[in-house]
Amino acid sequence: MGKGRLEAFSDGVLAIIITIMVLELKVPHGAELATLKPLIPVLISYVLSFVYVGIYWNNHHHMLHVTQRVNGAILWANLHLLFWLSLVPFVTAWMGGNHFAELPVALYGTVLLMAGVAYFILARALASHHGKDSKLALALGNDRKGKASVAVYVAAVPLSFVNPWIALALYVVVAIGWFIPDRRFERVFAE
Repeated sequence: MGKGRLEAFSDGVLAIIITIMVLELKVPHGAELATLKPLIPVLISYVLSFVYVGIYWNNHHHMLHVTQRVNGAILWANLHLLFWLSLVPFVTAWMGGNHFAELPVALYGTVLLMAGVAYFILARALASHHGKDSKLALALGNDRKGKASVAVYVAAVPLSFVNPWIALALYVVVAIGWFIPDRRFERVFAE
């Protein structure tokens, strides 16, 4: 079956996720700059999560651009990814609203971990469906960056209980590593 509906649905869900996150930003009472100070953790959480959702959208778009067709397993794998991403607004609000307390930072990392695992599953389902010699499979390769990201999340979640700022720094490091779109797909299709 074609990929059009999967792309459209995914784009819609990701747009809603970003909309929900921005709606969680509450306008402070007062017109002084000092009224924004309590919102700094909320804004930092929002920016980090916006970047993460943008990274997922960008890489999802690149991966689906080279996809020719989908099947039921791919549809479910995609829904699995969207489920974890749909939890991002909740954990973002909880983390920022509690000024980066241990448990909210750990749960934020758990959602990032599960989204990373879900993306890996989706990528493997697509590669399997297209064949090991397909351009899609060649572009994905062994996905060292994806595996490394999951490993960092696995380390960061328990570190949240030692020092939430270390875990938060690790989440930022992973985001920086993914900020530039995955060029593997562009390289394979340029050849």
